[in-house]
Amino acid sequence: MSREKYDISFFERYLTVWVIVGIVAGITLGTVFSGAADFLSSLSVEGVNLPIAILLFGMMYPIMVQIDFSEVKNAVKAPKPVLLTLIINWGIKPFSMFFFAWLFMRVIFAPLLPHGLAGEYLAGMILLGIAPCTAMVLVWSYLAKGFMGLTLVLVAINSLTMLVLYAPLGNFLLGVADMPIPFMTIFLSIMLYVGVSLVAGYISRITLIKKKGKEWYESVFLKDMGTISKVSLLATLVYLFMLQGGVILAAPFVVVLIAVPLSIQTLFIFGLGYRAAKIIGLKYEEAAPAAMIGASNHFEVAIATAVTVFGLQSGAALATVVGVLIEVPVMLFLVRVCLGSKEKFSCRFPAVGKKEC
Repeated sequence: MSREKYDISFFERYLTVWVIVGIVAGITLGTVFSGAADFLSSLSVEGVNLPIAILLFGMMYPIMVQIDFSEVKNAVKAPKPVLLTLIINWGIKPFSMFFFAWLFMRVIFAPLLPHGLAGEYLAGMILLGIAPCTAMVLVWSYLAKGFMGLTLVLVAINSLTMLVLYAPLGNFLLGVADMPIPFMTIFLSIMLYVGVSLVAGYISRITLIKKKGKEWYESVFLKDMGTISKVSLLATLVYLFMLQGGVILAAPFVVVLIAVPLSIQTLFIFGLGYRAAKIIGLKYEEAAPAAMIGASNHFEVAIATAVTVFGLQSGAALATVVGVLIEVPVMLFLVRVCLGSKEKFSCRFPAVGKKEC
């Protein structure tokens, strides 16, 4: 039985270390140059921070140019992964996040937290739970060697679904009537984080292949794209923690308390989706992105919403920032889980009963 080897570069192998370094650097820069952090934070349009949009373009574009868009039409023909992600992300994930957040904030950790702040932490976690990933999952799927055409389809479907369901689910789970979630914040974030890089990647691919040929495109143009994407990821983290580092330094113990239910939720949703993908017969390249899109969160939208509704220094905003803190190392761990279990999805049993791999 042959198993495809995944060659991890030195940079990828220690990406968690680089992430920690980036977080420390971001908090340090935000503390030393607080004025610069405030200025950068003010560069926003309809709640969407422009520096973050630029950094995410640097992270997303190198991935988009590697997608063979002709495969997308084949992904649409397979309804199982689409139905799976919709059920997990919108029928289960918001309510499981509410349960874990309530269990830890209102019951287990209740004696350690002021009642009012516990409610804000719970609210921030709910805002994360109703925002399935529409950008970072492209990075996780790429690292896990998933079907990028399918990943793109899942991102598009969840982005559109989020426009319809985010506000109603937020109102229901938070118990707040007329919750002010700006439509333009969600719409612009999706367009900036996904749409612009998608169009640019598509145009670059078809134009360069037509002019230079597919061999040149894959061997020369794409050579360093993976590294560019990961460096942009780290730069994005430095920037986010530069803006939010003061909140974290003010309450380090609370960060640990918030991280517990968020980590459990991530592992629970991934395990549920990944196992369900195996049961319904998905291939590995389909199962990995279908499970990861639910485990990962669209933290940009969650942070923007928490700040808009509760304020920058609120417990809700802190909870969404902690979501960023735990997401990268936990999702990198899940990438390893996927790669380590890949061969479990790679074998099929023909009618004669002989296993083929």
